[in-house]
Formats: sequence, structure tokens, C-alpha cells
Amino acid sequence: MDFSFSEEEEALRLEVQSFIQEHFTEEVLADLTTGKRGRGFGPRAAPIFRKIAERGWNAIAWPKAYGGQGGSRITQFLVEEEFYRAAQVVIGGGGTGTPAVLASGTEAQKQYYVPRAIHREIIFCQGYSEPHCGTDLAGVRCRATRNGTGEDSHYVVNGQKIYTTNAQVATHVFLLVRTDPESKRHAGLSILLVPMDTPGITVRPLLTLQNNPGGPAGTTYGEERTNEVFFDDVKVPVSCLLGEEGDGWAVSQRGLNLDRVGAWRYLISVKRDEDIVNWLKSDDVRAAPLRSDASVRDKVAELWIEGQVCRLMTMRSMTIEQRGQAFSYEGAAEKVWAPEHGVRTTEAIGQILGPHAQLLNGSPDNLQEGLYAHNLLSAFQSTVNHGSVQVMRDQIARKGLGLPKSRK
Repeated sequence: MDFSFSEEEEALRLEVQSFIQEHFTEEVLADLTTGKRGRGFGPRAAPIFRKIAERGWNAIAWPKAYGGQGGSRITQFLVEEEFYRAAQVVIGGGGTGTPAVLASGTEAQKQYYVPRAIHREIIFCQGYSEPHCGTDLAGVRCRATRNGTGEDSHYVVNGQKIYTTNAQVATHVFLLVRTDPESKRHAGLSILLVPMDTPGITVRPLLTLQNNPGGPAGTTYGEERTNEVFFDDVKVPVSCLLGEEGDGWAVSQRGLNLDRVGAWRYLISVKRDEDIVNWLKSDDVRAAPLRSDASVRDKVAELWIEGQVCRLMTMRSMTIEQRGQAFSYEGAAEKVWAPEHGVRTTEAIGQILGPHAQLLNGSPDNLQEGLYAHNLLSAFQSTVNHGSVQVMRDQIARKGLGLPKSRK
């Protein structure tokens, strides 16, 4: 098996790297960091996204019929990798909702949402978790009642979502609701694509551990804010329904699985490996004795190899999708291995660096503006986001290994 990129792909990588070097000035990076911290991208960053869209780099693998390039996921992976590594910029068309629209949407929905997502005119936030059901979404209570007939048919949504990242800047919410009030667990759920400016939606900030002091650029899960979102008699046209009514669990799982595949997802978990390797190679006087320590070198090499497993699992999933084959448990497998690898790496770095790894941004004698301390604060977050690793193991057991459900 050949894991290398083609000459054309490597040439594209060089082109992307040259673009980043030219356009990602210190001022632009500052604007991007502002966006990462939940306050929206500054005025110098917006033109950069337009230039990226003009080159077609954020939709290489999407169908030409909807504004994409019709290229391969591997090529898209290469481009995403460069942008995320350079500045944690997530490109690829507007977030969690869009891959699910391509997988489950009507032709009208694809024509409307996808081109606008490519140009960042539409940005989705994810309305899944609720105060009483975070990692087990089968307990969703936010309800949508269908009223009216014909052209007047609509849903009325009432309920609450929590930990809705970027709700304050998103244009739409990818909303999981219960449309059958008599249903239980996975049945009776539906997905609605709801504009955030719809009357009756209230967004309230939830500040994170990264808020004060703020983490430096490059912090994994360094968002300083997430949100609560309240829905009070929110009227939503039936045309906003994604997939069939009552099939929301399957639609949401397809969307989550597709969203777990990509360069930025795997880099979330392995960027810590790259950070510590780069620091150990630096001219910081504290690095020299550590990089000469055989036990440190052995541990870092072990973690680096685990990181390459993350990358290969991502490449496998993309290949399966690109070939049009069944994609069931592979995303869940990545969601177990990569986040747990990130936790192991963070803990190992803390042991290697000692007390300096506990100094936050602004503290005297910290390392890289407190990067490792801030990473430690959010290390376990990825084991819960987008489904806990425990739930993912259950999916692997049932979908991948064909094991039966436990008897109660």
C-alpha cells in the first residue's frame, strides 16, 4: 500500500504553504485567534476566507453541481492539514451541518445550503446536547410540534440546548429535536436546519476554563466561550426538515461520522505531539537536557507513532467514503483512539516538563505562553465532544463487531 501523495498533490501543498506564508501575517493571525475565542473573525481575516474560496480549496471534494471541485477527499485532506496546522483554521464548507446536507438533503436543500456554506455565508452550529443529555443524545427532549397543512405547515420548537459552540456567530443551527412526543430513545427524532435569527431563539454565553486567562494561539480546544440556546415557540418551516421526519437519529449519526473524518479532526489530537517535538528542537535552554534524555526521547517517539495511527485511521475512513463504500463504525473508532491519544500525550508532556507545564498564559517562566498548561485544561474535552468514547465503543461493538445489545 502506498501512503505517499502524488506529485500533483505535493505541488498543491507547496502552493498552499506559499499562500499561508504570504497572507497569514501577524495581524491576520490575531484576527483568527479572536474568531477562535468566540468573538467572530476580525476584518483582516474575512478577505482571506474569500481568497481561499476563490481558489476552491475549501470544497475540493464536494460535487461540482453545488459549487465544489469534484475532487478527492485525499486532496481535500492535504489542504485542510496545512491550514489547520498553520493557524487552526478549519476549512471545508461551514461546519457540521453541511456534510449531512450532502448526505441526506433534498436537491433544493443542497442547492441552497452547500454553495453558501462554501463561501461562509452559512455557518452551522450544532444543536445536539441538552442539560440532561450530553453524551447520550437519545434522551433529547427539545420538541418540535407540527402544525398546519400544505404551504402553512410548520414546526413550533420549544426547549433548550447547551454547549452550543459558536452559536453567537453561526447563521444556522443543525437542530436535533423530538417530533413524536410519545416516542422514546432513538425513535421520533428529527433534524431541522434553523436560521439563528428566527424569532424566539435566545443565545446565552457560557464561559469556559479557557476564559481567564485566555489560552495562546494553538491551544487545543481553546475556545473561551460556549453557549446555552433557548427555543421559545420558534416557528420553523417544514422545508427546514433534513431527511425524513422521525429519522433524525440516522441523519445525525451520518453527519457526525462524516464530520469526524478530516485533517483538522485528527490534528486536534496529534498537534500536541508536534508541539512538544518542535519545542524540544528549539533553542530554549530548558529543552536541551530533555532532548538528550533517552527516556524522554523514547516516550516522545512512542507518542509520535500513536499519532501516525490517528492519521492512518483518518486516511482509511476517507478512502472508504471516497469509494462509496459503507461507512459505519470507522468514525467511531477514530473518535475513541484519537481523543484518548490526545489525553495520553498531554499527561506525558506534563510529566516531561514538570512544574513548568502547569504555568498558564501570563505566568512568569511559562512555556510557549502557557500552551501546555492550557492544553491540560481541555485534554479530556475531546473524549466527550461529538459523543463520549464510551458511547463510541458501544457503536464499534454493535456496528463493527456485530455484537448484541446487553440484556437488562
